[in-house]
Amino acid sequence: MGKLFGTDGVRGVANIYPMTAEIAMQVGRAVAHYCKHHKYRHRIVIGKDTRLSGYMIENALVAGICSMGVDALLVGPMPTAGISFLTTDLKADAGMVISASHNPFQDNGIKIFNRDGFKLPDDVENEIEEMIFSKSIDALRPTAEEVGKAFRIDDARGRYLTFAKNTFPVEQNLEGLKIVLDCANGATYRIAPSIFEELGADVKVMNVNPDGKNINANCGALYPEYMARVVIEEKADVGLAFDGDGDRCIAADEKGNVISGDRILAVCTNTLKKENRLVNNTMVSTVMSNLGLSIFCKEAGIDHITTNVGDRYVLEEMLKKGSIIGGEDSGHVIFLEHHNTGDGLITALQLLASVKKENKPFSEICQLMKVYPQTIINVNVKSKPELNAEPEIMQAIREAEKELADQGRILVRYSGTQLLCRVMIEASTQEKADKLAAKVAGVVKNKLA
Repeated sequence: MGKLFGTDGVRGVANIYPMTAEIAMQVGRAVAHYCKHHKYRHRIVIGKDTRLSGYMIENALVAGICSMGVDALLVGPMPTAGISFLTTDLKADAGMVISASHNPFQDNGIKIFNRDGFKLPDDVENEIEEMIFSKSIDALRPTAEEVGKAFRIDDARGRYLTFAKNTFPVEQNLEGLKIVLDCANGATYRIAPSIFEELGADVKVMNVNPDGKNINANCGALYPEYMARVVIEEKADVGLAFDGDGDRCIAADEKGNVISGDRILAVCTNTLKKENRLVNNTMVSTVMSNLGLSIFCKEAGIDHITTNVGDRYVLEEMLKKGSIIGGEDSGHVIFLEHHNTGDGLITALQLLASVKKENKPFSEICQLMKVYPQTIINVNVKSKPELNAEPEIMQAIREAEKELADQGRILVRYSGTQLLCRVMIEASTQEKADKLAAKVAGVVKNKLA
């Protein structure tokens, strides 16, 4: 049996297995069948980002869903978190997002939410794969009036905009703030400017002209340095950059310093702590978070829990520990009091709420967390053998750990979505981080590339 689902849905190069129209149709059929749990009409929400291949995958999913007697509700370009919200708001049985998130335009993917707006757990994804590869549902073919229909939901963007905007404190507004928004030519290109303008901000927009091929192309959360430059040019107070599907947010202060997810987590967690709203006094992040975040939590008296990389693992731990805030340095942040998945727009709104409450320059607010110099090198690999079974790599890791002692750390792990091995070093100086990362990455490349 093949494997379709990775760490965040199905993903790959569009029109090459597994991201073909044929597989998309089968995924649509299987999800539709899985959702048929009552006698009433069933419905699945479908949204997408701005990739050229989104049209192909969207139509294939619709064909599969309707062929099982389930209706498809089409909302067009919409942030991933928007589909999670709309699935529950429209009382649909599932939600599907056509996006490869931060990947380049030639890739695409399919993410699935259950009726409660949560991403599917592994066992359900396995069940869907089993339906597809076993062909157990091939003979199930409703006919006549039992075939599904497809509808466009014209007010979907307005619904989500109102929902996101209402997470901002009702007693506050953004008047007096000048903000640069980089929408990555992706799913936030229409909705993000509207939200911040309606809240009273002076907004300068970037990368809001998607052509199907320019999503994430030297813009957005993956390339925040461009947004940071515009912040300086425009004499703005804050810069905000989203990724292609809008579930990540990276910021910049008024001096043009890039503020990654860890510092956003620290600022927002600090606000919750000061306002006695930090439920269970707990914040969750991943093993990739900067050492400075752990030190901030220790000094602030906050319980800090780390998980494997991936927002789904952060969410699982948050639910287990009763935490309301968690996230990743990449800019995925989850505010469980507002939404049950990472949402770049809500992250931006909560960050700006903290900035307004502090009434200090953003750069000064961010000083509450020291960032340890960090170097990440991505090594292309041919396969992903267990690292523990590679003695030369393990020896290089041990040598780096010995040199770092208690003044840094090393993490070597595979990407969950690409044939990459990530080597991350944090050290007391950038020079040491660069040197050790290059040394370990060289060994990884020699053995696995």
